[in-house]
Amino acid sequence: MWTEPQRARQVERERKAKRYPSDLSDQEWQAIEPLLPSPARTGRRRITDLREVLNAIRYLVRSGCEWRMLPVHFPPWQTVYWWFRRFVRRLLFKVIHDVAQNGC
Repeated sequence: MWTEPQRARQVERERKAKRYPSDLSDQEWQAIEPLLPSPARTGRRRITDLREVLNAIRYLVRSGCEWRMLPVHFPPWQTVYWWFRRFVRRLLFKVIHDVAQNGC
């Protein structure tokens, strides 16, 4: 039976391993992370990993699949779509793309 420390180590291993060619590298993530919105000080805590959301968006763009066809490794498509719309409204999507392409 799995213990909590074993589960935590496995999750960390899976997170570090690139599953898809479109996943962010650690260097790209370090350049992008400061640009992302910080968690709210009040209200519900953020449980979604924004790196996984960006990996999902990059996967969608690269593969050309539909929102509802995201692999199970990513957060739910509704969550990814909500964050995508938030990035677009804040004009962060182009900045994130430029930093990922040119900054690294």
